[in-house]
Amino acid sequence: MNNTSSSVLFDQPGPRGRRRIRIINWIAALFFIVVLALILMRLHNPPDGENQLSWELWKPALEREAWTDFYLPGLWMTVKASVLAVIGSVAFGLVFGVGRLLPSLIVRTVAGAIVEFCRAVPVLLLMIFFWRWFAFSGMSEPSYWAVVLALVLYNGSVVAELVRSGVGNLPGGQREAALALGLTRTESLMQIEVPQAITAMLPAAVTQLVVVLKDTALGSIIMYTDLLQESRRLGSMYFNILQTLVVAAVVYFFACWLLSRLAEWLPEHMQKRTAAPVEQEPVAPIAAGDASNVNQIAVAKEVDERPLRGTPRKYHVHHRGTNASIHNWRRTRYEQGYDATRPESQVDPETGRPFSEENRAEGEGNDARS
Repeated sequence: MNNTSSSVLFDQPGPRGRRRIRIINWIAALFFIVVLALILMRLHNPPDGENQLSWELWKPALEREAWTDFYLPGLWMTVKASVLAVIGSVAFGLVFGVGRLLPSLIVRTVAGAIVEFCRAVPVLLLMIFFWRWFAFSGMSEPSYWAVVLALVLYNGSVVAELVRSGVGNLPGGQREAALALGLTRTESLMQIEVPQAITAMLPAAVTQLVVVLKDTALGSIIMYTDLLQESRRLGSMYFNILQTLVVAAVVYFFACWLLSRLAEWLPEHMQKRTAAPVEQEPVAPIAAGDASNVNQIAVAKEVDERPLRGTPRKYHVHHRGTNASIHNWRRTRYEQGYDATRPESQVDPETGRPFSEENRAEGEGNDARS
């Protein structure tokens, strides 16, 4: 099955193609090793300055004080801004994403203009603008709120587009069915379409968290004390800016890697919750030689043991086909009624008396009256 699906995307290479791919891979690996060796040689013996690979420069960037006083506080400020920006982005995206789908032309136009403006303006420009505004207005922590608000506006506009595209990718029959049931377009959008779109967009929204986390580094331009800013401060103290930035890059890598793993795990988890296989309903066993395998007279009266389920049926139900069976046999009690082909079933389900006795009594009563 995997070979068939992969062959649809591209043709399987033959022996020459596989040999060519191996040769290209070996050449690329050798090129990467040569470039890495040249970089290390340059760092070990730079034209101006000291050896950048010496332990004297790496030790201050890896000591315990560097983590407790610089890296971890900077990481906390990065996470603090990221979490608030993510919450605000989701709220912004839901409000304006739904606004772009509402029937009102005015609401759609205003929401669309705001979303397009926030997507078009660079994040750094928004940060600088809000930073200057908050600083002149006397707000406390202006750099922090400028970073958060700029990330909310930009990433919220992306989430709004995810909501709109998620609703647009739904089958059109769902809206038509909702309208046929008497719902308005707004009710169909809010009660049926948007909840499904949110579930479908969650993996892409989690992937957007990586962008939010990385974009907080732009706050160092406006003096926000995030992980990047703290790493630069540490490097300026010991004149080992390269080493501290490498450590910060490793921390950023692992944080983004964890979010990427979450984005991969979430679709599988959501699929198990929303698209799990339905357990098949058990059916009553029927013997191989039973004549009811061909034409089963299932019921003349159906008595549902659950209350308030409507009036019991009093008509024969025929299940035709090979190995026909009674469904819901574990929850419903069936009483066999009149079947002319099976004398043992000629019992009135109301009185419990055979039909032959009732017919005979009715005939005697008619004779007496006549």
